[in-house]
Amino acid sequence: MDSLKRVLLAVVRVYVGAQWLQAAWGKLTNPAWVGDHAGTAITGFFQHSLQLASGEHPAVQWWYAWFIQHVALPSAGFFSYLVPTGEALVGIGLTLGAFTGFSALVGAFMNLNFMLAGATSTNPILFTLEIVLVATRKLAGAYGLDAWLQPRLLPLQQWLRARLQTLWPLSQTRAAAASTDQGAR
Repeated sequence: MDSLKRVLLAVVRVYVGAQWLQAAWGKLTNPAWVGDHAGTAITGFFQHSLQLASGEHPAVQWWYAWFIQHVALPSAGFFSYLVPTGEALVGIGLTLGAFTGFSALVGAFMNLNFMLAGATSTNPILFTLEIVLVATRKLAGAYGLDAWLQPRLLPLQQWLRARLQTLWPLSQTRAAAASTDQGAR
């Protein structure tokens, strides 16, 4: 049964990755995104999002409109390169099955931001599939580079965990919290 789940999740992972690669390619080959007129396309997207923030039932919430107006719009040139680069990296990660959980999490974050900006399209579907991929990251990456990467990264993870433990001893903190909870009962 696990092998069937792995195959189905691999198909979902590759499908979502291909969607990201297709979106990235369309932007990376468009001079309104990257190149001579970089920032033009995303500025139009941001301005449209600001229009969706008004009315009786706005599609864009006031706090996200504030972010677009005061952070994203003044940095349109930066976001014009950041969005397609992020899309390409998520697409590569998911298609190859490399860092599946992290790639899907970053993809979900981008889809969430697109939805908060008022763009529906396939974003809710991709967001849902990415949450499934994050939740099942070990199975979803089993038929991908993760199967090769994870065993090799385990010593690094253990080393980092040990170094962080010396900086912030979590087990002692948890033990102290547990003894405090038991003493209160």
